[in-house]
Amino acid sequence: MIYSREFFELQLLFAATVQTTADLSFEQALLDYTNFYVRLGCGRDFDDTHPNWRDFVAGLAKAADKGAWIHRYYRRDAETQTAPDVTLTSGCFSFAVQDSCIRIHFRNVDDRSSPLAVASSSLRLAELTELSRTVRDSVDAALPVVGVSWLYNLQAYRRLFPPGYVESARPLAQRYRSMPLWGQFVDRAGACRPAQVKAFKAALEQRAAQLRACAEPSARANWDECFPLPVLRVTTPVSDFCEHYC
Repeated sequence: MIYSREFFELQLLFAATVQTTADLSFEQALLDYTNFYVRLGCGRDFDDTHPNWRDFVAGLAKAADKGAWIHRYYRRDAETQTAPDVTLTSGCFSFAVQDSCIRIHFRNVDDRSSPLAVASSSLRLAELTELSRTVRDSVDAALPVVGVSWLYNLQAYRRLFPPGYVESARPLAQRYRSMPLWGQFVDRAGACRPAQVKAFKAALEQRAAQLRACAEPSARANWDECFPLPVLRVTTPVSDFCEHYC
């Protein structure tokens, strides 16, 4: 998926708004309040000395139309170095053994229909079954399964998983660098969803006004309420996955 210019401009607006209400440089706001670092293939260490990041920041500082410039920079090598390392992929789902857990990832690769439509449920369940059988046969059974995404707010997504897994959902705060938060604004083609963007911009303006009215606004103020949906973390023992699907 190639993301639209508007998607980057939305994040640019967020970073600029944060920067005007806090004691932060614009560069720091870009690093901490956008998904740019990952989208530009710099990895997930968020090291501000990374040569690609330095090149990006230097070019952006000179750009008259920053949104257009960011999108051109992104399109030079779009999405070639951004995917997480995975152990196995089955359709829209994949998993990776990472940080002493089994991480579940979702990516829309179903071109025939909406991947979470009722008509697609059997296919999604078959994909999760294949992954679970591989986990059962090749991964340490003591590891928990963990998912982190805005998608766990959606019943169409939740219904695919074991009840105990989705019932464990807990919000994660201030995930401004990650696609598990920003992904809620884009559709299957990488374009922005108008209703979500409109709601976000209205909430962002309101939150900025509140912070500007504070005598001492914090550089690390919580902006989570601006986003229509929170990032949720879910987890369950791997045995629950194996029992549910296998």
